[in-house]
Amino acid sequence: MGMMGWSIMINVIGVMLIYFYLPPNGQGLHNLISQRIFLGIFNVLAIILASGRLLDAVYDPFIAKMSDKSKSKWGRRIPFMFVSIVPSVIFCILIFFPPSKEVSSLNALWLILPLTLFFTSTTTYAIPYTAMLPEIAKTSAEKVRLSSFQQVGFVLGMIVASMCNNIADSMCSIFHVQERMVCIQYSVIFLAVVGGIFMLMPVLFIDEKKYSKSIPSSTPLFEALRESFSNRNFFFFIVACLSYFMALNIILNGLLYFVTVLAGIPEESGPKLVGFMVVLSVLFYPLINYLVKRLGEKKIMVFSFFLLSAMFFGISALGKLPIDSRLQLYIMLGLTAFPLASLGILPNAILADIIAQDVATTGDNKEGVYVAVNFFSIKLGQTFGIALFAILTVYGKDPGHDTGLRLTGISGGILCAAAAIIFLGFKQKVKQA
Repeated sequence: MGMMGWSIMINVIGVMLIYFYLPPNGQGLHNLISQRIFLGIFNVLAIILASGRLLDAVYDPFIAKMSDKSKSKWGRRIPFMFVSIVPSVIFCILIFFPPSKEVSSLNALWLILPLTLFFTSTTTYAIPYTAMLPEIAKTSAEKVRLSSFQQVGFVLGMIVASMCNNIADSMCSIFHVQERMVCIQYSVIFLAVVGGIFMLMPVLFIDEKKYSKSIPSSTPLFEALRESFSNRNFFFFIVACLSYFMALNIILNGLLYFVTVLAGIPEESGPKLVGFMVVLSVLFYPLINYLVKRLGEKKIMVFSFFLLSAMFFGISALGKLPIDSRLQLYIMLGLTAFPLASLGILPNAILADIIAQDVATTGDNKEGVYVAVNFFSIKLGQTFGIALFAILTVYGKDPGHDTGLRLTGISGGILCAAAAIIFLGFKQKVKQA
């Protein structure tokens, strides 16, 4: 439930932010931020998104270390999760309430503040939350199983977030609002509150002291960071994740564009397509748990990266092939289901195993620092992915002028192939239970 709540808000930002501020033509919205170019390639929104994520990433090691060394009577992780929920909800909502309804530099300046504070708030929740996985799940099999349940929460959150426009339609009808922008704002409020309620569930119902017996870490922050980077497996893991999350954020931010502009399908069909992909991916979960026992995580990860790469290259041809665009989308999303499942489940389980090995070797419970470094690589990937997508929209994001959107597909394909090649350097050490 905690993962679902966090996923709803993160994916609302991922799916709707660029669409809200730089929408394609004909969607009842208009640009709110200038597309002025700096240094030849960077537009204003790309710079804002990158700066917000990078500032947040600097905060990651701090909150990780605070969590690792906490001696709270409620546990090391739960108190941080609790205090982050309300700010996450508030700042998620404020992102979609710009001061001007027209293109304005004031909107650009405004967006920096709630966006940065939203990322910081969710980080305060996500790092302690993720650090509990290796503490609660003791064996490799338990880690994969718990990670599978977490991924179910994540994909459910993704489905709910993808319904933002559909919920906005309902809001228009219920409140008799004609302005599309206002309807989307109502929808975001509803989704952010729902996400916050789900984030509260682990805080209320997990007795951390009962299920986790970890000892507060005493290693200084910079020494802990140095030790984590010197872990060879961890290094290959986070670099592969960086490349993958760049690609993933291209597709998250481009979803509504791919559906409406490249495929020429109404935006209301978006949730059906996402639902098809996600439901199919969930059906693969038992198979992945079985294959991990037979093959180990590495082979499945590499295969998934390559399969996802092929799907991305398919985006660049969307609407150009002599088959129905809707059918082409369903084929592509069907191919995406297995990688979505495996790359949702396995990274957390692999990270938990890396952490468990380190704790067993050093005797120091610095789970939060490992999680923070991993989050840092993820956020770099998200930052570069969002920025790359925003940059490429300059070269075409509208029907009949879509070159930029097709370039995003090619970029994603290259990034996923790179992630597969990088992960070949990972050495499987733990025999699955």
